[in-house]
Amino acid sequence: MVNEAKLYVYGSTTICASCVGAPSSKETEEWLRAAIGRKFSGQPFVVEYVDIFNPPNEVALADMANKIVDEDYMYPVIVVDGEIIAEGNPRLKDIYQVMNDRGYLATM
Repeated sequence: MVNEAKLYVYGSTTICASCVGAPSSKETEEWLRAAIGRKFSGQPFVVEYVDIFNPPNEVALADMANKIVDEDYMYPVIVVDGEIIAEGNPRLKDIYQVMNDRGYLATM
């Protein structure tokens, strides 16, 4: 069994100016959870939304949120193990590869 992957979707309720027409960060979080759940069924993972302008009190999450704001990343920004793996409109193929690299096996 693999260790539980924690994917964080950093974003805002306001859609990024460069991302007009793209799904919101919250919609991306929901879509990502469903897609990963289908692809890697029965394997443990967490997808969590973090508001970059109102992050939780957890230091690592707040630090990453501040970095995203300060460095003007296009959101949503997907982070796994402190590493930014996607920015803007994420590609499932890239995220699936990150999951595979962490030992997850596709079930479909």
